[in-house]
Amino acid sequence: MQTTWTINELEREATDGLVTVGHYSVTAVDGEFTASTYGTVSFERADTFIEFDKLTEHDVISWVQAKLGKADVEQSLAAQIEAQKNPPVLRGKPW
Repeated sequence: MQTTWTINELEREATDGLVTVGHYSVTAVDGEFTASTYGTVSFERADTFIEFDKLTEHDVISWVQAKLGKADVEQSLAAQIEAQKNPPVLRGKPW
């Protein structure tokens, strides 16, 4: 399963560039099956500060993963894909 984390948008303070909100998406692909999630994470001022112009997507992804729990998100997506592969409920009619 291939998992991709993306930062879609950042919100920051106009005065000093402090990033306060990150909008993210995570997509997992396993063959023909795909699962994804989108959300926002709030950030608070930390002891270390990276200037906005010097931030990388990798920096912010690591913050999001730390807040959400990388393994938890990826396990949830894996469970969604597993449910697509082996649906717990089947639909249809016998005729």
